[in-house]
This record gives sequence, structure tokens and C-alpha cells, in this order.
Amino acid sequence: MRVLLIEDDMEAAQFLIKALRESGHAPDHAADGEDGLALARDGGYDVLIVDRMLPKLDGLSVVRALRTEGVRTPVLILSALGEVDDRVKGLRAGGDDYLAKPYAYSELLARIEALGRRARPEEQETRYVVGDLVLDRLAHRVTRGGQPIPLQPREYRLLEYLMKNAGQVVTRTMLLEHVWDYHFDPQTNVIDVHVSRLRTKIDKGFDPPMLQTVRGAGYMIRDGAA
Repeated sequence: MRVLLIEDDMEAAQFLIKALRESGHAPDHAADGEDGLALARDGGYDVLIVDRMLPKLDGLSVVRALRTEGVRTPVLILSALGEVDDRVKGLRAGGDDYLAKPYAYSELLARIEALGRRARPEEQETRYVVGDLVLDRLAHRVTRGGQPIPLQPREYRLLEYLMKNAGQVVTRTMLLEHVWDYHFDPQTNVIDVHVSRLRTKIDKGFDPPMLQTVRGAGYMIRDGAA
């Protein structure tokens, strides 16, 4: 994907540009809001990564200007301001996603790739398949090795999101947003409990195990036989 990074912290920008290139993307960089706005207007980018605190023109003003001009390129806002009110302001300004600093690069990458997919509508997938694990969205049915696996509604949503992002690390923050919608205290162990129950249901008695904990990062579904 072509990615425009608008970030005035040169050390952070250089790290992100290098990491994006290594992940197969084509990044450009602007160091202030005015240059970023000019590039975003004309550059034909798939995703914009916009720091909120920028010289000359702040990030939210950049996003508002783009939306006013009809530029619909997906925007991920980066900010050290991570409170709920700050995220709400960023999304209401026209941002599509909001990531608070400090962040894990794996999460940033997953988020911009999700924004890129969202910007290119494709036919809705009706089945997710990882090895011999199958989730049929039309039948609302999960099987492994042909054996039905009964799941509670939250377990089903958790597995559906993990399988949609198969082979990628899914962070606790991503699960909070997409499976629980922030509707509980993030300090509780509810994610761990549900992951443990789901792992028992889809992995116990089967080989190889698929639901993996990535220490310090999150969780991943992958075909261990691959």
C-alpha cells in the first residue's frame, strides 16, 4: 500500500518508514501539517498516518480539511493523548481509527492494513478456514476436523475476529474494540478467561494447537502444521 506518514518527530518517523518498507509498503513522509495536507490532497495514498500534534497545522485540522474537500482516504490518527474524549475528538474530526502512543508496531501495522482493506470493498467472506478449523458465517457454525464445536456468542465473536486476522498478532486492545466494544473494565481478566475457554474447545483433542499466546503482544490463530 502507498502510505503517507505525517509526523514531526524525525526519530519516530524514520523508524516507521523503515518498518513500513520492510513490511512491503511504500511510505512517504511529511514533517508538518501544511506539507502533509498538500501531499494528502494529491498523492493517491491508500492510508494516511497522521500525528495529532504537528507544527504549522495540527493533525485534526489536517483531517478536517481533507474531509471538507471530499478526500476520503482512510486516516489513522497517532497521539500521546489517549483518553476517551481525545479519541472521540479524533474520530469526529474525520479520523477512521485512533492509536495512542506508545504503541506496538505490530498493532499499527494491523490497523493500517485493516483500513486499507476497508477502503477496497470486497465480497463479504462467508467462511473462514485455518487448517481443519472452519467457521461458517452463514450457518453460524464452527467445526474442526469435521466435528462440530459449540461456542457461546462471545466465544464465537472472538474466534471469528481471530480467524479473520489469521496469521497476525491480535492485541488485547484490538479485542477490546472489536469483540467487547470497550464494554468492561480493561483491567479485568475477561479476555484471558474467554481465550482459555476457546482454546480448550478448538484445540483440546486436536493436533496441532492453533490458538497461540504471543508473549507481550497478544494472540494469534495459525495452522501449526503450515
